[in-house]
Amino acid sequence: MTVHPELTSETLRPGPHTVEEPAHHRRQPRQSWQVSTSKAVTYDVVLSPGLLDPSNPALATAGIPEEARPGRRLVVVDSTVHALYGARIGTYFTQQDVEHELCVVDAHESVKSMETVFEIVASMDAFGISRRREPVIAIGGGVLTDLVGLAASLYRRSTPYLRVPTTLIGMVDAGIGAKTGVNFRQHKNRLGTYHPSAVTLVDREFLTTLSPRHLRNGLAEILKMAMVKDAVLFELLEAHGPRLVDELMQSAGSADDGQVAEEVVARAIQSMLEELEPNLWEHQLQRLVDFGHSFSPAMEMAALPELLHGEAVSIDMAFSSVLAHRRGLLDRADLTRILHVMDRLGLPARHPVCAPELLARGLADTVKHRDGKQLLPLPDGIGSACFVNDVSRGELDGALAELLDLGGGADALAAASGKRGA
Repeated sequence: MTVHPELTSETLRPGPHTVEEPAHHRRQPRQSWQVSTSKAVTYDVVLSPGLLDPSNPALATAGIPEEARPGRRLVVVDSTVHALYGARIGTYFTQQDVEHELCVVDAHESVKSMETVFEIVASMDAFGISRRREPVIAIGGGVLTDLVGLAASLYRRSTPYLRVPTTLIGMVDAGIGAKTGVNFRQHKNRLGTYHPSAVTLVDREFLTTLSPRHLRNGLAEILKMAMVKDAVLFELLEAHGPRLVDELMQSAGSADDGQVAEEVVARAIQSMLEELEPNLWEHQLQRLVDFGHSFSPAMEMAALPELLHGEAVSIDMAFSSVLAHRRGLLDRADLTRILHVMDRLGLPARHPVCAPELLARGLADTVKHRDGKQLLPLPDGIGSACFVNDVSRGELDGALAELLDLGGGADALAAASGKRGA
């Protein structure tokens, strides 16, 4: 067929030897749309003493538009916290003229699962929460706030909530970021979302009923930030650690020292938020706050329920510090100080579960979590850290053997140093 120049595609018609293409086979113009949007995220972390004082409106009004007050509240409470504070919580909301209902939940690592999340969602649904004007209140430790946060992120695709952490680890770590999560198939926090609470209210008075072991559990996360970011915080722990435990973080030192406990908590929160804020959604996987969290998830889940989260983090930090020392990143004096502070805080530096194979599997899973790279934070001084990507299996085995040889303590390190003449 001859096509005349003056003819266009619109004027062409099939000739005797052409076959017309079916309409549904004709090439359509490529159509595409790109959506670009942003979501401003603002939330508050507030040191707020006296939260359960019936004359203090802070808890009753937090995160609520003024025109919606006093409103209604579903309060999800950890069962242990309920046994200690349930009556006070009920009295508080009654005195504040807030219609409320308590949902009591067992919240510990063994039941940190979707089944528990569904229990919370069922309570939210039965209570009939309005979508934006009645934030759920979570009162408990880090496990409880993680569970409620995940439930709130799923219910109607996003429901606001408030966090009132009652453990030290919740006040300085689990309760102040954006992440929620539950365990899945022996993997820690394998399922989760990013859904920060509107407000986190921190009241150290809750620590007066915390066991010393759980207080030390939180001190591990404070030590984490001190080791990689804040040398002054490390010095405070070094000088006042045992008294902070003995006095349950209420006050430490003489009057001239000021409120050491409050300063320790405030510096830990400040350091953590400085790292989280510019990378809240973890688009960058090179994160200082991952120090102590490269090997600890595997340890914690393998030893469950024997090891608390902070205890596993402490062992990870001790192991990583020995690894850094063997690489020449951390001198012997700083390694001695680190292990000595762990001793004084009553934190473990080793555990029978720490076998070479477990550490290797833990690092392999961490590499998957960090998109194919180790991005392993290692201390290169007190208050400073660097990232490495080339740690070998042989290095892991050697560092573990040395840590076990040291017995996990500063005194053993000093003795071993004398033997080697170093």
